[in-house]
Amino acid sequence: MSTMKAVGLYRYLPIDHPESLLDLQLEKPRVTGRDLLVRVKAVGVNPVDYKVRSPKEKVEHAPKILGWDVAGVVEQVGADCTLFQPGDEVYYAGDITRSGGNSEFHLVDERIVGKKPASLNFAQAAALPLTTITAYEALFDRMGISREHEVNENRTLLIIGAAGGVGSIAIQLAKKVGLTVIGTASRPESIEWAKELGADHTLNHYEEFVPQLQQLGFESVDYILCLNATEKHWENMAQAIAPQGKICSIVETEVPLPLTRLKNKSATFVWEFMFTRSMFQTEDMIEQHKLLNEVAEWLDDGSIKTTLNQRLAPINAETLRKAHSLLETGKAIGKIVVEGF
Repeated sequence: MSTMKAVGLYRYLPIDHPESLLDLQLEKPRVTGRDLLVRVKAVGVNPVDYKVRSPKEKVEHAPKILGWDVAGVVEQVGADCTLFQPGDEVYYAGDITRSGGNSEFHLVDERIVGKKPASLNFAQAAALPLTTITAYEALFDRMGISREHEVNENRTLLIIGAAGGVGSIAIQLAKKVGLTVIGTASRPESIEWAKELGADHTLNHYEEFVPQLQQLGFESVDYILCLNATEKHWENMAQAIAPQGKICSIVETEVPLPLTRLKNKSATFVWEFMFTRSMFQTEDMIEQHKLLNEVAEWLDDGSIKTTLNQRLAPINAETLRKAHSLLETGKAIGKIVVEGF
């Protein structure tokens, strides 16, 4: 039996606890069906990592492996694979119902894997999949935003939490299809980051949206992408959304939302969860393969760029604990990636 290094947990503990993430030796997984066995080169960290890891009573008998952003090299392919071959460089977010990518080798269904952008190194590529799928699905699938520049000429998108991981790629995708992008950011460094990535304007999310929008010359916005505290921004979103506009959020809420606030405007509210397709094995699961490939082309032609902002090494429990604690501040700008075993 061959083994591999991995980082995982048995107990759900605060990140400053030395056992919150552990260095492990596990059996190397075997490939079957439509799975690829990937040799992991770099992993991105996302809020989903610390949300899954957050303290609770539960104890795992088999170690729980986190990590849903991987760039690596295909080592083996299952008998039913048609999209990739050993040696292919890939990037993907994986499937939350399966073991995560914080391990030397990782199994993933090829239908949710993309060809790694050739112009990027593994760390730059690992920054992208989860946030890219989230932003792409939110804009084009959930809110049905057109891909035609002419259609979007006078249309506006407000991104709440524009300097974070999803916001950093959402700004770029929205600008690519011709939208006017207004991002929320509250610190000089996050405002600067959002503007560098293409945001046309920024507002402060600690103040009312509508007066700030009016100062910029907008009465309302056509689309809102909420990437932070849905209930906290609900009233501001209800006021700012245009009649027949669309709001998409990715952040679960602890309290019921007063949906009636959207009724007179016939406004749409929709969730985006990038694990839905893999979790329910939907018929259109392969759309994630296609969109990752499409975005790889945009990265390679220079029309968008990686959102990597911080690189840590190597991939071990200590480094991942540091990455989690940086994310848990809620102040991370762009993406944090951990590379190399």
